[in-house]
Amino acid sequence: MAVDLGPVDDALFEFLHMEAAKLLQNVSTGEGMNTAEMKLDSMGFRVGLALIEKSSSEMMRFKDELDMMRFLCKEFWVSTFLKQIDNLRTNHQGVYVLQDSQFRFLTNVAEGTQYLTESQPLLAFSCGVVRGALFNLGLRCTVTAEVTNLPVCKFHVTML
Repeated sequence: MAVDLGPVDDALFEFLHMEAAKLLQNVSTGEGMNTAEMKLDSMGFRVGLALIEKSSSEMMRFKDELDMMRFLCKEFWVSTFLKQIDNLRTNHQGVYVLQDSQFRFLTNVAEGTQYLTESQPLLAFSCGVVRGALFNLGLRCTVTAEVTNLPVCKFHVTML
């Protein structure tokens, strides 16, 4: 008889994510905050490479860049962050904005403007995951995250 540990796995992963962000932030205080965020981003990049390989292995070829972004917002986001993206916008010139109104890693952060700056390290890993996934699909891009109101998060994806 198989035991379903889904919620336990999710809770452990969220705890691990928060502790990794906190640890790297504490270790890198002398080197600067950008160092911690770069390390988290590169960790996320490697995770994104592996996760998209698993998620897209049974998919047919994508028609275009927008088709890849739709796949990322629907299937990949559900398997990675447990829900679909709430809003995908594009200017059709290589810039995409993905909005998640209940972002998984920000739902446990207290609401209020004083926590906006403290939430940035929690987003570096996720930016790396998105960048790694898109890189494995053949898209080179930069990914940044913006939080103006917790737990709403906007990911800005700019194709290179």
